[in-house]
Formats: sequence, structure tokens, C-alpha cells
Amino acid sequence: MSPEIWLVIPTYNEAENLQPIVEAASARLRADAAGTHRILIVDDNSPDGTGRLADALAARHDWVEVLHRAGKGGLGQAYLAGFARALAGGAQLVIEMDADFSHDPRYLPDLLAAARDADLVLGSRYVGGGGVRNWGLVRRIVSRGGGLYARLILGVGVHDLTGGFKCIRREVLEAIDLPSVRATGYVFQIEVTYRAILAGFRVVEVPIVFTDRTVGTSKMSGRIALEAMLMVPAMKRSAAAALRRAGAVRAGGGRDPHRRH
Repeated sequence: MSPEIWLVIPTYNEAENLQPIVEAASARLRADAAGTHRILIVDDNSPDGTGRLADALAARHDWVEVLHRAGKGGLGQAYLAGFARALAGGAQLVIEMDADFSHDPRYLPDLLAAARDADLVLGSRYVGGGGVRNWGLVRRIVSRGGGLYARLILGVGVHDLTGGFKCIRREVLEAIDLPSVRATGYVFQIEVTYRAILAGFRVVEVPIVFTDRTVGTSKMSGRIALEAMLMVPAMKRSAAAALRRAGAVRAGGGRDPHRRH
């Protein structure tokens, strides 16, 4: 039987976190998820040996798979490669999650439960019950301000556009013209959600508490986030054009293009 739920975890220098996050996520999926699951580790040739550790996990567990990429090519491209592999493997639901425990596996059942009546579920820091831990004031301001800016530019009601903890239905990934997505990092996360909304899919947010990593080195900085925000207007134009080419907007790719997001 093909796994129905694929959890895609991109890695770059996550040797200390990899085994604990894989085991914790799988335990949650086994206990709470309906259907089979697979964890796909997408490693960008990590110098610290993360890829070798991933291979060792795959050798021990038939529910672990590894996709090796030649080098560090950006978070967005790692996810796109992971999405393509998951879809080819028969995935019906694809989950994005970081490897550093900033996305707590205990929220996986909440995302899957919400996906029963939604096309794209966002683990949201900025709805009631959500939040962040271990962030300084500057990072909080950048995250909040960047999210508000993106909401205003795009004209959408989603509160946490930049979050990377998502559960996505197969139909969404097939409809939003993934090959034309070029963005990475924050903008990649914004673009996937924005394209889903434009195509008429139902997007909902469930609260999560995001805890900054305690092991390893963060790949995000205020400068990177601010630079990403400057790309939002261009992304808005390219996303709409891509969906027009794909016919997703005309087709109303989601269940009901007029439903609230």
C-alpha cells in the first residue's frame, strides 16, 4: 500500500536533531494518523554528515526515505523536490516540518484533523492559542511586521503567511504549478499559501507555539527576512500569472473559491 501521509523534512547540518525529530514525528503519526505514513528527509549534502545519518535511519525503518541533493540550493527548492517525490509516491497529504524541533511534532495530529475539512492547514503562531518562545524583540518585530506587510500587499486574511509548518492536500500541489515556483525561504512559504488561496482552495490556521532551536545553528536572520519581504510584490505578480497559465484560477482548483480562508 502506498503511504497516504508524507512528512517532508529538509535538512542542512542537522546531525544532532535528525534522529530525535524523525522518531518523535513518527511516534505521533503512528499513534494519531489514519492511514500509512512516510518521512522523507531531503538533505542538501550537509557537511556534518546529516545525509549519512539519514541513510542509516532509512536502512532501519521502511517508513523513512532519503532524497539527496547535490548542494545547498535553498529551502524552497528542497521542498519542491520533496513534494515531487511525495506525489510520485502516492501521497494524499504532504506535511512540511523543520528538523530542529521549532515545529513540535505534538501538533501533527492537529494539522491532520483540520485537513479533514481543509485543503491547506497552516500551523499558525499568530492566531489565538499560538505564539513563539525564545525569540528576542527584534525577531518578533521582524516576523510580525513582515507578516502584516505581506497580508496587506496580497490582500489576504491569513495571519501566519511565513510559517513553514503546513499540511497540504495532493490536489493543491497538483493545481498550483509547482515547477514555476522560484522563491526560497520566507517567500516560498508565502507563495505556496497565496497560490492555494488564488486557486480557490480552503486554507485554515491551527495554533502552534514555535520554539526557537536549542541545538544547531539557525539559518534565518533579520536581514534575510527583510530581504524576502521586498520580494513579495514581484511574487504576487508571478503567482497570479503562473496560475492563469495553469488554468487553476479559471477551474477553481479548490472545493469552493468563495469559501472563507
